Amino acid sequence: MSVMRSWGSRGRGLAVVVVSLWGMLAQAQRLDSPLEVGGNRPWAQGVPRDEQQAAQALFLEGNERLRESVFVEASRSYRRALRHWNHPAIHYNLALALMNLDQPIEVHKHLESALSHGADPLDSNRYEHARSYKALLEKQLAWVDVRCDERGAIVTLNGQPLFTGPGRYQGLIRPGMHSVIAFKDGYLPTEKRQALMPGERTKLALDLYTEEEVIRYRRRWSAWVPWTVLGAGLVAAGGGGWMHWKANESFGKFDARIERPQGSTLTPELKSLHKKGASFRAAAYSGYALGGATAITGTVLLYLNRQRSYRLTAEDLAPPVVIVPVVESESQSVVATIRF
Repeated sequence: MSVMRSWGSRGRGLAVVVVSLWGMLAQAQRLDSPLEVGGNRPWAQGVPRDEQQAAQALFLEGNERLRESVFVEASRSYRRALRHWNHPAIHYNLALALMNLDQPIEVHKHLESALSHGADPLDSNRYEHARSYKALLEKQLAWVDVRCDERGAIVTLNGQPLFTGPGRYQGLIRPGMHSVIAFKDGYLPTEKRQALMPGERTKLALDLYTEEEVIRYRRRWSAWVPWTVLGAGLVAAGGGGWMHWKANESFGKFDARIERPQGSTLTPELKSLHKKGASFRAAAYSGYALGGATAITGTVLLYLNRQRSYRLTAEDLAPPVVIVPVVESESQSVVATIRF
């Protein structure tokens, strides 16, 4: 009941599918008739008679186990029969046995094989049952399309090997959270975790990147900011030096014009020279202080603004627009995801 509440309408739809599937399974009948050894039927062409006879014996053995509801043994007999003869009727009965073993993906695969030659190997009633089972399973399961173009990359699904790139896997999968990983020596692993819902179609493209391709560098501020502050400090200190030189020049003239250092009377001109020198000296000290503080600030900013590395995420590397067609039982639509 809690699952039904959490999934809402999708959960209720899945429950209806499961109930319908088991209801139709209860109505279904296994194929008990012989497999018609010999003949020129399309599914018998190229199969030696002794192989057909061996398959038929195992098929009848599987039917007996299926009649007794010993589903594991029945499925084992049918699989052995298929090694001798790839007959649609064997696939059909094997699908019935696997339905009782909760193997929906295998059931779908064998139903497709059972339907591959139309209704002739079965009969019209069982053929329609098989088509209905297949359609219901496709609503119950999720469909995934996994692609990786990197040569030599190993792609796994939930820890199990899927294929080696470049390659592609398309098929049904149980709903739920799944992890798809691609990895290759010299490249960083790429993982995509995706929640797959019943009846939905999902495309997953896996791209691999080297360490250099995903490392980027950034600063706190634009590179010119700390250099500008440092330059302003040096200019201010240089201005202080120039004012210091002017102060020394004024004091030098003042000293040269005093005839007797002690007891001399200061003329207005001498007073002006002394005042001018004092003003330049005070401005020089201010320039030194301001320039030094500003230069230190610029140096600190240079340190704080040094380049720092960071790694791009899979979302950063993904294309800005991803369009995925979604096909459901009642409608068809296109879902687009746009990243800014």
